[in-house]
Amino acid sequence: MICTIAIQWNTENELSRDNVVARGELSPPTEAILMGILIEGTNFASKFLRGNGITLQKVRDEIFKMRRKPDMYFFSPKHPPLTEAAQTTLDWAIDEKLNSGENGEITTSHLLLGLWKQEESPGHQILVALGFNDDKAKELRSFISKPTFEGDS
Repeated sequence: MICTIAIQWNTENELSRDNVVARGELSPPTEAILMGILIEGTNFASKFLRGNGITLQKVRDEIFKMRRKPDMYFFSPKHPPLTEAAQTTLDWAIDEKLNSGENGEITTSHLLLGLWKQEESPGHQILVALGFNDDKAKELRSFISKPTFEGDS
């Protein structure tokens, strides 16, 4: 089953999208998904990452190390399409949700787990550099699979 979802950018995602545009990229890469999760700040995935020492500033520092140029804030009205790796991350987030057998929305936690499965992506590599690992992914998956879990958006 091939699933494609459209991202509706909201004010929390504007910062990561604008960072992508400022770098001159035509499409948001996987690290933009990671920054978007952290920028929103109130979702469970963001809190989980921060609780494990992964912050927006650390992600931005890792992007700088990878690219050797800083992110800049630039506001543009354009909404570029996703890169292939970012689309695959979203597809894996959908698979993660479907495999859980639960009803409801695809959440930021599913996006983070989808990003984790995208091993060759810069977003995954940033998570590894900041100490995220398979055990943390399993821990996150166990939190969100509990029937009483209501901590994500």
